[in-house]
Amino acid sequence: MIVFDLKCKAGHVFEAWFRDSAAFNRQKSKREIACPDCGDTHIKKAPMAPNISTGKGREAAPADGAAEATVMLAKLRDHIEKNCDYVGEKFPEEARKIHYGEADKRDIYGEASVDEARALNDEGIAFQRLPWARQNS
Repeated sequence: MIVFDLKCKAGHVFEAWFRDSAAFNRQKSKREIACPDCGDTHIKKAPMAPNISTGKGREAAPADGAAEATVMLAKLRDHIEKNCDYVGEKFPEEARKIHYGEADKRDIYGEASVDEARALNDEGIAFQRLPWARQNS
C-alpha cells in the first residue's frame, strides 16, 4: 500500500491510499478519485515531505498499515451508524433542510453523487465524504 497527498483544482489537499502507483494512475485516468471537500475529479499528486524515522522515542510502526486503517474505518463506521440518522439517497435533500433551518439539526449520513456533493459544497453546506468499507453480509 502507498499513500499519496493529492490536490484538486480548488487547492484542497487530502490523502488517499492505493495498492501501488499503477492503481493510482488507473483511477486518476478514469476520474475515479474525488476530492472529499468539493467532489472535484481533476486530481494531481501534491508535493510530499519524505517520512524519515530515526526510531528515537517512537514505537515501531505496525507491520500492516492497511490493516490498521481498515480497523479504524470500521470503528468510524460503527460510531456513525450508532450516532447518526441514515437518510440514504436523500442525503443532499436532508442536508439542505438542516442547513436552511427547515428541519431540526441532527447528524445524518447517506449517499451523494459527485455532482450532488459539489452542489452542497457550492452552497456552503458542511459535510464530509468518507471512505465507506463494505461490510460482509
